[in-house]
Amino acid sequence: MLRSPIVSGPRSLVLSGGMLLAMLAFSVTAGPALADSAARPVHVAPVKFQEREQTITITGEVVARVETDLSFRVGGRITGWFVDVGAAVKEGQVLARLDPEEQRADVEAAEAGVRAADAQLKLARTNFDRQKSLLNDGISTQRDFDDAETALRTAESAREASIAQRDTAKEVLSYTELRAPADGIVTGRLAESGQVAQAAQTMFTIADNGPRDAVFEVYESLFFSQPSEDGVVITLLSDDRVRTEGKVREVSPTIDAETGTVRVKIAMAETPPEMTLGASVVGVGSLAPRRVAVVPWQALSGTDGKPALWIVDKTNNTVDLRPVEVLSFETGAALISGGIEEGETYVSDGTKLLRPGQTITATEGAAP
Repeated sequence: MLRSPIVSGPRSLVLSGGMLLAMLAFSVTAGPALADSAARPVHVAPVKFQEREQTITITGEVVARVETDLSFRVGGRITGWFVDVGAAVKEGQVLARLDPEEQRADVEAAEAGVRAADAQLKLARTNFDRQKSLLNDGISTQRDFDDAETALRTAESAREASIAQRDTAKEVLSYTELRAPADGIVTGRLAESGQVAQAAQTMFTIADNGPRDAVFEVYESLFFSQPSEDGVVITLLSDDRVRTEGKVREVSPTIDAETGTVRVKIAMAETPPEMTLGASVVGVGSLAPRRVAVVPWQALSGTDGKPALWIVDKTNNTVDLRPVEVLSFETGAALISGGIEEGETYVSDGTKLLRPGQTITATEGAAP
């Protein structure tokens, strides 16, 4: 009698499935134990502290140390402007002019007042001299003489007042011309011919020819670091061979609400000709030296949201995760200021599969 192969087939499949389940159960129970006992190969390095001077590099622009907004001191219609933005001006140069008809009429009226005061003074002096002569001859009275003297003094005061009014009118007439207060460059113009300008309305902005500043927008966090006593090296962005030095001259007392930065002005000791107004410059400053340990980026891990390092226990070749204080980051490295001690050993590479208490096989030096 022939045996059917169909019966033995399913049995063999069932037995194979049972063996597979048993193998999976064994791997689940035995796997962690085997993994725990396996030592992880890692690269380690000793903790070495050093005095590190950190440099800061930021970009800014060149501005005039003195920049003045110019405006007419009287109102009127602008009849002409004579300079534009970028023009170099000399002290006393006329920048714009108002229609002077009203002010010229005031001057003419004041001059007429002076002439009238001169006539009154001449008459009062003649009357005074006559009364004085009559009094000496005994013909006039002391009262008439006193009245004549009073009239003379009043006429003299009136003439002085009229002269002052004339001088004031002439000065107001000079206000119809807007002149440059010093040598400089025009950086802004709001004047247009035919425009009616109000008194104190800005018409021009002049950057004085003189010392220049480099202005930088600095992040607030930098002010919590102790700066070095050395100055700031300033170089031209387009040509780093053009450079000068400067010192902090002014720090804004407020923080820009949009950028979170503070404006800092650096007074340049000398201004190279290439550093024109508005030129982009790079400022390089240094902070006071700090005692830090330099570790590679890949050595950093984290615990409870804080940076940490795997520290090696040399007695049993195990590792433990310890929080550290990071002062700052550099290209490829982190500067550690606290949390570790000189001479300790940390894992410099190979931290991905580590856990607290993990046994390691340590290799000195950086990863290849």
